[in-house]
Amino acid sequence: MPIEVKSKDELMKYVANAVECRVYRNAKKGYAKIKVRTKRRLVTMKVPLDEVDSLIQELNCENLVEIT
Repeated sequence: MPIEVKSKDELMKYVANAVECRVYRNAKKGYAKIKVRTKRRLVTMKVPLDEVDSLIQELNCENLVEIT
């Protein structure tokens, strides 16, 4: 089961051990979903579209996949 986090600080804890990061943008609903895959679990976070670009720059994930 995936874990949904609410704050950016919690997400950054998991990004340190991330294997892959995926960003799904949904313009119709007005948010983007960031999924961080670690060795053991999947961590997700919903972010408004206007904050996504600044958060992606802070992720520092080696495998970053953006899906629109």
